[in-house]
Amino acid sequence: MYHLNRPGGQHQRREAAVFKSSVDIQPEWNMLDQIPFSTFSKLAFTVPEPEDLLMCGALEFYDKSFDRVTPKNERRLERFKNRNFFKVTTSDDPVIRRLASEDKATIFATDTILSTLMCAPRSVYSWDIVVQRVGNKLFFDKRDGSQLDLLSVHETSQEPLPEAKDDINSAHSLSVEAAYINQNFSQQVLLKDGNKVSLDEPSPFASEGEEAASVGYRYRRWKLDNDMYLVARCEVQSVIELNNQRSFLTLNALNEFDPKYSGVDWRKKLETQRGAVLATELKNNVNKIAKWTAQALLASADIMKMGFVSRVHPRDHFNHVILAVAGYKPKDFAAQINLNTANMWGIVKSIVDLCMKLNEGKYVLVKDPTKPQVRIYEVPADAFDNDYLEEPLPEDEQVQPPAEDRENAEASVDVADAEVKEATTEA
Repeated sequence: MYHLNRPGGQHQRREAAVFKSSVDIQPEWNMLDQIPFSTFSKLAFTVPEPEDLLMCGALEFYDKSFDRVTPKNERRLERFKNRNFFKVTTSDDPVIRRLASEDKATIFATDTILSTLMCAPRSVYSWDIVVQRVGNKLFFDKRDGSQLDLLSVHETSQEPLPEAKDDINSAHSLSVEAAYINQNFSQQVLLKDGNKVSLDEPSPFASEGEEAASVGYRYRRWKLDNDMYLVARCEVQSVIELNNQRSFLTLNALNEFDPKYSGVDWRKKLETQRGAVLATELKNNVNKIAKWTAQALLASADIMKMGFVSRVHPRDHFNHVILAVAGYKPKDFAAQINLNTANMWGIVKSIVDLCMKLNEGKYVLVKDPTKPQVRIYEVPADAFDNDYLEEPLPEDEQVQPPAEDRENAEASVDVADAEVKEATTEA
């Protein structure tokens, strides 16, 4: 068991790190409220089981051979450039627009946004969520250029990361790398036999003829009050048949970038001390892992599969290997990391109640970059309309490792390939 005390936002500050707000606070914005995370830890609210309103997309089956991957029998992480991933915000989602026009609910969000709120007390880095009050409805959106689709790495560690943004181990570079790893991992661990489970409707985001990643979108509705319902788009990435029953899976990958930062070398410890590796990851990345767990719970996934992916060489952030894949039941795992469902929903309900008292208009919730608290600002109706979208840079524009590191990395890639061939021949 990997019990961790709920941080309640009381993270020790990392001395060397300089935290910036995720959004530029403009002088004309009107701050309406600030909520310390200490008030969140006491909240509790029980929601009835959700109902599925609609399921869209198509899912491929999980390849169980990945459960047998070990550091001695590692697999190179492949790239899936021809598969499209869609990170569409709430109010741009055509299905959510349809459900809103049919008055299916008064509050609309996505699992990414809800999990950010639910795990807020564990967050250290700044984040922001746009709230739009339209008539009697609330839409929780991510801003164009928001960091919500990137994945934090080392966020809750005491060890400072390099501050230069162009360093391959800076917080920003690592979060872009982690997002790439996650996407590729989620598509690699699937059976490529052409079998798919098609859901009620095709993906609402893929154009005809476009190859979409294996994702199932569950549009689910929760009752928060007598006449208050919340609809959220939740994602699962794969499916398996267990005892003639279909089980949904979420797929995520933890990534090792340099053992000297974590103090645990995955290649040496994963086979014999996986618990120690996971405990270290929970210490350094508890917010990210809690958010994945919250998303799995929101989607009612049967299993969370977590990959352990490492760089081939610590100075090469382009080439990676899968060292292991572990499976967990979301409810059991949530209990192990002290993620309390009633508390998660208590936080969401308190923020919804606060926003329901606001006048029609646009607001932004911002996690303070230096304090364990969230602030709410009233912003102009056209705020964020012209924001550029900060997407991961194409590879040829990304920071390259120094030439000698690249040569070392390429040499170690060749060695790794030879070892993989040898291992598979022996097998």
